[in-house]
Amino acid sequence: MSDQQSVAEQPRIITERRGHVFLIGFNRPEKRNAADFALLQQLALAYGELERDPELRVGLVHAVGEHFTAGLDLADVGPRLGPDGIDIVPEGGINPWQVDGRSLSKPVVMAVQGTCLTLGIELMLASDITVAAESTRFGQIEVARGILPFGGATIRFPRAAGWANAMRWILTGDMFDAAEAHRIGIVQEVVPDGTQFDRALELAERIAAQAPLAVQATLANARTAVRDGDAAAEAELQPALARLAATEDARIGIAAFLSRTPAEFIGR
Repeated sequence: MSDQQSVAEQPRIITERRGHVFLIGFNRPEKRNAADFALLQQLALAYGELERDPELRVGLVHAVGEHFTAGLDLADVGPRLGPDGIDIVPEGGINPWQVDGRSLSKPVVMAVQGTCLTLGIELMLASDITVAAESTRFGQIEVARGILPFGGATIRFPRAAGWANAMRWILTGDMFDAAEAHRIGIVQEVVPDGTQFDRALELAERIAAQAPLAVQATLANARTAVRDGDAAAEAELQPALARLAATEDARIGIAAFLSRTPAEFIGR
């Protein structure tokens, strides 16, 4: 087998179960993890697996190699664009950018490094917590390629960073560093190079140790507020509380509080 054949047959996305955390890794380092159609489909399938498996409580998205992603592989994906755009979600998958009306019910933590362009930023914006290596360089550069961000940056970037901060980078296509990403709020922690995965895993495991139904209900209510407004989220608070109070995990949490021992939640 030639090296070229070996690379072609390698999975674009690698996954691993680490307790209740589902590791999802970009695995095309020879192309700076640029996303071709196969990578997009495999990523969607990994998100579908995270969603369906009750044992998986948190996703952790990371990348093999020096770079998180160089963005879309236009040479591969471009010819697939039709009059209605492109469909990257095979049966059993979930759109990782969650711009088709369906949201993931579980939280996602991200670890980024090196170059993080276009769809990489949009994946961060569609996730919940991002840890960046301090030398990471970011760019929302679609306007320099004659297209627009179609993975949610036009929607979520202004919401996360403020209108002018978002437009400063979206409309110019300029690159910016991890300190700026942290300043405008699209990165939550900046850590020394090489430690971003360990810190992201620490946060993911911390989330996974909480009551999973409570985590999912909290995430769902916050998303309802964003998508449908405060009144819609307020209307769901008491019913959600009543549902959670009747779970085994609520009983476990109260018992742990009274006994001052760590809770071991079971997701029921």
